[in-house]
Amino acid sequence: MQPSVKSKGLADAFGRPLLNLRISVTDRCNLRCRYCMPEEEYSWLPREKLLSFEEISELVGIFTEVGIEKVRLTGGEPLLRKDLPVLVRMLAQNPRIRDLALTTNGVLLAGQAQALWDAGLHRLTVSLDTLRPDRFLVLTRRDAHAPVLRGIEAARQAGFRALKIDAVVVRGANEDELADLIEFGKRAGAEVRFIEYMDVGGATQWSRSKVVSRAEILEALSRRYGRIEPVVEDSSAPAERFLLADGTVFGIIASTTTPFCRRCDRSRLTADGIWYLCLYAQKGTDLRKSLRSGATRDEIKSLIAAQKNARICRREGCWSESNSSGRTPTWKCTRGEVRRDPAARKRPTVALLPVF
Repeated sequence: MQPSVKSKGLADAFGRPLLNLRISVTDRCNLRCRYCMPEEEYSWLPREKLLSFEEISELVGIFTEVGIEKVRLTGGEPLLRKDLPVLVRMLAQNPRIRDLALTTNGVLLAGQAQALWDAGLHRLTVSLDTLRPDRFLVLTRRDAHAPVLRGIEAARQAGFRALKIDAVVVRGANEDELADLIEFGKRAGAEVRFIEYMDVGGATQWSRSKVVSRAEILEALSRRYGRIEPVVEDSSAPAERFLLADGTVFGIIASTTTPFCRRCDRSRLTADGIWYLCLYAQKGTDLRKSLRSGATRDEIKSLIAAQKNARICRREGCWSESNSSGRTPTWKCTRGEVRRDPAARKRPTVALLPVF
């Protein structure tokens, strides 16, 4: 079955285009979210293994030559990377990039929003799972709710208008705040996207019973708002978008119960330069090694092109978007493994997080 979005540029064996590149600029984070990075201590990447800004810019330049046109900076928490606006300014000078975005937990955003806007960043997504400071503390193990709210306001004041707020919905933690988050989004001028709890990266405590499905989210919001209409659009975005009667638009990323692999056009570059064709991929391509060994742009471009057909479905059945309600976690990542040196792990953990 062919993807629903138009293919152009570099495409994989299924005809899915590779148009979006997610770039992790650091593996570190200043929160300890229970669904993402729940352990207190980790072995972080040594500084010398991180891609420099110049290396990131060089690789992005190569990627855009083979069809990448959208870039999103992620982490860890990207605002922990020193002088990040410098990188944003470098990337913003690439005329092939149509969309330059960043996903942040918002803790440090208030102090950097204006600099990011001035550097040429197009869009911001802020993670906010709850409006209650006490719940925020439980979910993240950090008392940083107020700084996140200040960061969202600072982003608006800086000039960002296409704000998104991402909320991971976890049963027993925040599923009763769906409507409250919608209302907050209205006041903040932001589109809220609800994300099903995913078994990715460092989610050592994931279980299917904690997943609040797309269907449950829609049912709960229908009880509050009445009829909800789908937004009909030809898009490769991971979120399905919906319209409330008052014109409010919100999204649901249902990658656990309704995988979007059929239309996925994303790949990921980790902070240490490993390129993964899927969030769930077990193997990646070491582009840092090629870059630092003196490979030419054409050689790296050929390496990237040669890997495109290795992009396969992340788990059995999802290409047909079948019901996966009874599946088990995609892999078992132990607490001991998630703390280990990232280079020695069997699978990527901290380097690849549920960032869309």
